[in-house]
Amino acid sequence: MQNSEKKHHFIESSANLVSLAHKILLCASKGLDRKEFRSEVLKILIRECECDSIELRILEYGKLWQSEQTIEDDFSLSILKKECRVDKFGNIIPSLDVESDLESIYEDIYYGNYNSALPYYTKNGSFFTSDTELPLELSSETCKWAGGRSINIDCEYKSIAVIPFLINGKTSGLIISKSKHKNFFESKNVNMYEEIAQILGIAIEHRRAQIALRERIKELTCLFGIAKVAAQPNIKLESILKDIIRLLPLGWLYPEVAESSIMLDGITFATDGFSENLPKIGSNIFTNDNFRGTVEVAYNIEMPELDEGPFLREERNLIDAIAREISIIIERMQVEEEKENLQEQLRHSDRLATIGQLAAGVAHELNEPLGSILGFAQLIKKDLNNPQQIMMDVNKIESASLHAREVIKKLMIFSRQSPQKKSSINLDRIVEEGLYFLESRCAKADIHLIKELNGNLPDFVADKSQLYQILVNLVVNSIQAMPEGGTINIKTTRDETNVILSVKDSGLGIEEDILNKIFIPFFTTKDIDEGTGLGLAVVHGIVTSHGGFINVESKPGKGTVFNINLPISYGEKDEQIKK
Repeated sequence: MQNSEKKHHFIESSANLVSLAHKILLCASKGLDRKEFRSEVLKILIRECECDSIELRILEYGKLWQSEQTIEDDFSLSILKKECRVDKFGNIIPSLDVESDLESIYEDIYYGNYNSALPYYTKNGSFFTSDTELPLELSSETCKWAGGRSINIDCEYKSIAVIPFLINGKTSGLIISKSKHKNFFESKNVNMYEEIAQILGIAIEHRRAQIALRERIKELTCLFGIAKVAAQPNIKLESILKDIIRLLPLGWLYPEVAESSIMLDGITFATDGFSENLPKIGSNIFTNDNFRGTVEVAYNIEMPELDEGPFLREERNLIDAIAREISIIIERMQVEEEKENLQEQLRHSDRLATIGQLAAGVAHELNEPLGSILGFAQLIKKDLNNPQQIMMDVNKIESASLHAREVIKKLMIFSRQSPQKKSSINLDRIVEEGLYFLESRCAKADIHLIKELNGNLPDFVADKSQLYQILVNLVVNSIQAMPEGGTINIKTTRDETNVILSVKDSGLGIEEDILNKIFIPFFTTKDIDEGTGLGLAVVHGIVTSHGGFINVESKPGKGTVFNINLPISYGEKDEQIKK
């Protein structure tokens, strides 16, 4: 007899209520996932309450979740509404597309819009009716959607009780008990349901706290594992990233189906099951405000929706923290690498300084015997009675001595043993003299050296030895950029205010993302044996100290051109300053 009366006999004593509360709280302590927990709770309730259907509507992760258990042992879990709003008290309220008067009643209970004077409501805001076939007289003041009219609840169930419950002090859900029998609920039954609802709210809050604690432990374990991997001595970045990939899934809600990926500078490290088509959560990796890549976690099967797809709000914080940790690891390793390079470059610079001192000493020691050789050669030439062959040999001695003295003079300039001072100089002469040591090196490297000198440049005030250094550094830089040979074009021009030195090569060129770093001290793309990273930085410093500026144009594979602009009227000669 489906529609016959059936009295409600459950929870007839406080002992029974305590027993039910114990069962619900015990269920909350098992650490079950959402579906299993709600299924077990609803089975307990429907068994104890002897009704035909128990439904839970719970606000969680910003969504309204609906789960229902029937007497036929059918269970369902689904998202009723994804979009929720917040009322003036800060409570999350589902934005229901009200499709029936019964749904409107549900929404009123969420809002707390009820009139306790009506026979359908309790003082705690619960609603019940023992005969849905009878019309309900609702107040136009509290139920404005009803407009004071009588409504009928059209459904298969004859008795319905709707009980709100609190989580963290806010109305967050409903227990909806239904029976196919009339007069199933009485006031005392509804009061017991309200007790059960509060117990259920506590149980849900306890389970959430337990799950949150478990997740935080997993997340901290994941972060600790990453920190431990990064702390290993003498470990390469590639090995660190592979270990992080292995650790990442352990920090997520469903580690058994989680996959992870790290893409850094175009290179991807990923677990075997990772795919771009999977629902995933990710965060960008930046170092020194430069984008380097991404870290992502995905599930390889479809999982229930949470805060951000199938991921928790805390997992968004976790993935961002991991991305920052990876950035810190990369930056730290770069600092260590730069430190090692700097130490090697300092050792290299020290060797160069020692060689410079030795060269200066050798040059100084050679000057005296060369002076003697040259002097005696010139004395021999004064004796007109010497045979012609002897005079020819003496001329060769004199020429070789003069050449050697010139080499020593330039060597002392390049070793910086000559005193630094500003003087009037000509850029064309600087180029002619500065290339003295470089022409043979270019020839050996199969590099064609082209000079296009203006020939009519004005003199300007500068430090001669420093301009030699600019020229040599730029030409050596071009030589190193052409391992297979090529062409270096050195050109001098002027404009209204500057003399301009242009050094152009047909070498490898410079990538666009590196172009803005080439003047940074110790920055180099060359091996340690090939460069210290100081050459262009020194050039930039010298040019700036002379009031000039540098323009650089480069395309990968098509060469590079440096244009050095030096002001014609800048500073005074040291002799003038002394006066």
